[in-house]
Amino acid sequence: MDLVTLPEIEAARRRFDDPAVVRETPIESSRSLSAFSGAKVHLKMEHLQRTGSFKPRGAYNKLSQVGEEDGVERAVAASAGNHAQGVALAATEVGLESTIVMPTDAPQTKIDATRGYGATVELHGNHFPAAMEHARDLAAEEGTLFVHAYDDADVIAGQGTLGLEIYEAMREVETVIVPIGGGGLISGISAALAGLNPDVRVIGVQAGGAATVPDSLQKGEPQSMASPQTIADGIATGGISERTLAHIDAHVDEVVTVSDDEIAMAVLVLLERTKQLVEGAGAASVAALLSSDLDVEGERVVALLCGGNIDMSMLQTVLTHALVGREQLLRLRVRITDQPGRMAEISGLMSEHGANIRTVRHDRAVDELDVGEAYLVFEVLTSGTEHAARITASVEEAGYEVRRMN
Repeated sequence: MDLVTLPEIEAARRRFDDPAVVRETPIESSRSLSAFSGAKVHLKMEHLQRTGSFKPRGAYNKLSQVGEEDGVERAVAASAGNHAQGVALAATEVGLESTIVMPTDAPQTKIDATRGYGATVELHGNHFPAAMEHARDLAAEEGTLFVHAYDDADVIAGQGTLGLEIYEAMREVETVIVPIGGGGLISGISAALAGLNPDVRVIGVQAGGAATVPDSLQKGEPQSMASPQTIADGIATGGISERTLAHIDAHVDEVVTVSDDEIAMAVLVLLERTKQLVEGAGAASVAALLSSDLDVEGERVVALLCGGNIDMSMLQTVLTHALVGREQLLRLRVRITDQPGRMAEISGLMSEHGANIRTVRHDRAVDELDVGEAYLVFEVLTSGTEHAARITASVEEAGYEVRRMN
């Protein structure tokens, strides 16, 4: 199978003649991430692209080459969200109708946004593979062009324009970190960098619950999973293709996996330290950068923030999880004799240490409790580990049995 080449990627960029569809996104340095990692870290802000991700690049490169003589009237695609919006936008801009098949659990914000760019949305299947199968059935209809999210040379070439932008803006770059779902993005970027400077190291990142690339590389053929599980829905494709595996094998130096815990923490760090709101897939590169599995000390690194379309309910889940991990959200279960004043007494002890109590409840129907006893379960906001320890100790010193529930 032929790999996408640098001239094809350069030709794709020449087609990007309308910045309202595809624009060059900025690269910014991060002192905080540099200090955390020991590298000179820069962030490629592709989440600031129109539609909130890199996807219009590949979709527009594909669809802008469709002529009237081709007899194409409609574009069809399957997507968990970002590719959906990219295809919808690109199709509308070139005058085509579009139908996007999305999994039934796709975030409502991404469904609404896809419709807003002009597409008809059909919800089918619980995961991306089922949506893909249905989209292929629709694409069999006359006058319809299927736009694959990653298994397409034109799509890969369009995504590869990011590699051109990164290198031209920062020729001294030594390592580029790229999230991997189906592999189209890293295929294009790595192909571009291989043509410009093969000494640039390209590192791919997958979410542990959706990681198929390491196994695919080991076995020499694409491996898949029916039900990928990760908060990074944008890279939960459940597999790669022969085409993207060939690119990864040829051009990518290393592939690492990160946990959902690490992705959640990366989302929080990016919010706090860089003031950038990204989705789980977009934060995967930073999760790898902050992990102990990746050594980039002393290097000039570009981490790609590939998407910012995070659903607000998912953002709440991610931030809650990250706050629990840092002990800024503490859940304490206190055993009491069920008498008036106990809640007030314990709340007073916590307030003396500046604790902010979010919720409290009584649990009485618990087998292990003696008659006349109850549990008070407090959810408390703290400033961090030391503050949490002081709050817990103050209640214990007052004679209460305390258990941390998280």
